[in-house]
Amino acid sequence: MGTEKVIPRRQKTVTKLPELRKNIASYLTRMLVRLFTKTSITPNILTVSGFILTLGATALILTDNLFAAGFVVLVAGFFDMLDGALARSTDRVTRFGAALDSTLDRLSEAALMLGILVVYAMEQSTLGVWMTGVALIISFLVSYIRSRAEALGLECEVGLFTRPERVIVLALGLLLSGLDYALITALGVVAVFSLITVCQRLLHIWRQTSK
Repeated sequence: MGTEKVIPRRQKTVTKLPELRKNIASYLTRMLVRLFTKTSITPNILTVSGFILTLGATALILTDNLFAAGFVVLVAGFFDMLDGALARSTDRVTRFGAALDSTLDRLSEAALMLGILVVYAMEQSTLGVWMTGVALIISFLVSYIRSRAEALGLECEVGLFTRPERVIVLALGLLLSGLDYALITALGVVAVFSLITVCQRLLHIWRQTSK
C-alpha cells in the first residue's frame, strides 16, 4: 500500500490562497473580459489606465478629498485584476507585460503612500508619518521577496496579505477617513499583516532551499 504525503492543514490553506485570489478575480472580471476580447484594448492598456487612475487618487489625497480617493483606489485595483484576467483569456501573457504590471504596481503603491505621507507631514502628525513610512517599506518587501525568489528559480506566491488585500484595506481606510484614526488603523493593518507575509515568504523560500 503506497504512502501519501500529508500536508499540514495550515500549509494547505496558505498554498491555496493564490488560487483563491485568481478565482475571485476571474469571477469579478468575467463579463468585462468577454467584452474587451471583442475590442482592440490590450492588457497593457488596462495596466497603464489603472496606474493613471492611481495617480488621480494620489492627487485627490493631496487635495484632502480622501473619500473620493478611496473610491478611485478601488476602481484602479479592479483594473489591476482586469489586465491579468484579459491577458490569460486572450493568451497575451508576455514577459514585458508582467514586468510592466509589476513596475507600475510598485509605483502605484509608492505614489499613494507618499501622498498620504505628505498629508500627515503637513498636519504634523508624527504617528501618521511613521505609520505610513513603515507600511510602505514592508509592503515593498513583500513584493521584493517574491521577485528575488523567482529570479532564483523558486516559487513564491504564498502569503496571507498580498497586493489585493493591501489595496482593499487602504481604500477602506480612505473611505472611512472621516472617522478618527481610521486611516492610521488601516496603515497599521497593512504594516502588521505585510510583515506576517514577509515572514511566510521567507519561511517558504527556506523550506525550498533546505531540501
